[in-house]
Amino acid sequence: MWKRDAASGLIVLVPLIVIMVVANWVFRQIADLPFVTQIEPVALRVTVAIVVLIALTFAVGYLMRTTAGRIVESYIDAMMNRVPLVRVVYNASKLAVETALTGTDELQAPVRIETWPGMRMTAFKTGKRTADGREVLFMPTAPNITTGFVIEVKPERVEPTDERVEEALTRVLSAGFAEQAETEIAVGDPTDVGEDGQRESQGDGKGESEEQAV
Repeated sequence: MWKRDAASGLIVLVPLIVIMVVANWVFRQIADLPFVTQIEPVALRVTVAIVVLIALTFAVGYLMRTTAGRIVESYIDAMMNRVPLVRVVYNASKLAVETALTGTDELQAPVRIETWPGMRMTAFKTGKRTADGREVLFMPTAPNITTGFVIEVKPERVEPTDERVEEALTRVLSAGFAEQAETEIAVGDPTDVGEDGQRESQGDGKGESEEQAV
């Protein structure tokens, strides 16, 4: 019983503690930005930094909608792709942001595919297709969903599900231990079992008597 109570408490507290630690780290990083270090108090410093970052984000986003912005972006992409290690980090982070902010519903649709006979695996649609009509899917690894496999599958082999994105991600992140589905086991009435057992024993007794009579 105490193990169940401890597990239930950890399930509630650990995510909250992680969120608090991450929020505290972000708060400190924002407060230590060079252009706001002279502002006091710290709360005002963080507020000013957030406002400046939001304004900068919208300004850059508006610039990217123009021809000049697309040219600048292409130059930045070209420079980043020339450095081997930076290229991987840059492209991965850029793809992650594009997926999270501008992704379509198809991009987030969880599906299942039968990789081997009798074994299914969870994957997610990317909304892309190959030249020969195959679905391009992303199959994350568990429990680290930042890595995985990009696979090309025939549409008839893709099995759609009624799951939400959160449910599918929870199963992958928990390595299957947080599966939502519960298997219900029907429990019969013991009196029915007893009556059935008595009928079977009576039937067996009649059969034996008939055999002896023969």
